[in-house]
Amino acid sequence: MKKIFLITVGFVSLFLGIIGIVVPLLPTTPFLLLAGSCFASSSQKFDRWLKQTKVYDFYVGDYLETRSIARSKKKKILLQVYLLMGISIFFAPLLPIKVMLAVMTLFFSFVLFFKVPDKEE
Repeated sequence: MKKIFLITVGFVSLFLGIIGIVVPLLPTTPFLLLAGSCFASSSQKFDRWLKQTKVYDFYVGDYLETRSIARSKKKKILLQVYLLMGISIFFAPLLPIKVMLAVMTLFFSFVLFFKVPDKEE
């Protein structure tokens, strides 16, 4: 029963993480980390499969292995964030929401470039 529960939570988290790639306010990485944890605790087959996906590798793989992210990958991540958040800011109906989204984008940029170490390429 526990195994089925963890696999189900893993797939729901994976699904939410994939949606989070294109929906700016839905975080991708935490959901992928949760999916990885659930699969690691419940199914070696799903754990191996997840770790071989491009999505997992791009958003989580490097950081889990080295606790750092290559600067070139940081730039790609930020480009996606800026594009999607820019669209969200443009379409947000209220000024306070626009300001909140802009602040979140700046905070994310700060954390990514000043708190997460650069990986040697």
